[in-house]
Amino acid sequence: MIKLYGFSVSNYYNMVKLALLEKGLPFEEVPFYGGTTPEALAISPRGKVPVLHVEQGFINETSIILEYLEQNHNGTPLLPSDPFERAQVLALAREIELYIELPARACYAEAFFGMTLPDAIKEKTKAELLLGIAALGRHGKFSPYAAGDSLSVADLYFLYSVPLACGVAHKLFGIDLLAEMPKAKALLERLEQNPNVKRVAADKEAAMPAFMAMIAARR
Repeated sequence: MIKLYGFSVSNYYNMVKLALLEKGLPFEEVPFYGGTTPEALAISPRGKVPVLHVEQGFINETSIILEYLEQNHNGTPLLPSDPFERAQVLALAREIELYIELPARACYAEAFFGMTLPDAIKEKTKAELLLGIAALGRHGKFSPYAAGDSLSVADLYFLYSVPLACGVAHKLFGIDLLAEMPKAKALLERLEQNPNVKRVAADKEAAMPAFMAMIAARR
């Protein structure tokens, strides 16, 4: 059986978890927080999550895991078969990661964990988020899903990246990133009603107190 290593508060872990659920693939969750111990690095070369454990060994990096699942397992497809359309979905997912999720991540410590960051970091994040959201508005279709008429890998990145970025923008800058994107807001509401999304959200909520306690203990 496939084993998914990671923890339920991680947005990247939840992207893979939702993909497995949507494709109807049986899997076992293995608690794993990564790190730099020899044991952790033997599972994940950079000590990051998530990691997929299959018969042949470990697979790391979310985008690679998602493509592996698509290429090697049946179930609901999350990437189009047409090469051009497939490229569009993957490009949109990568744009969300590079230009929205990663800039927002630079400010998670202040927005969500009560720490204080230098103004220069926050200003850089603000500028990059505005550019990233503008790009999403140009490339995303939201008809009704991010890349078209069916759930895709792009929606996994959208669902588990954009709300976090919106939280950063609201808390630190007083900005509603999706103010001019009603179709994107409607997609978030649509996705939140998905039974598998609800399951992932419930698992995250249940895991959050222990995660926050672990973060507090590390300060």
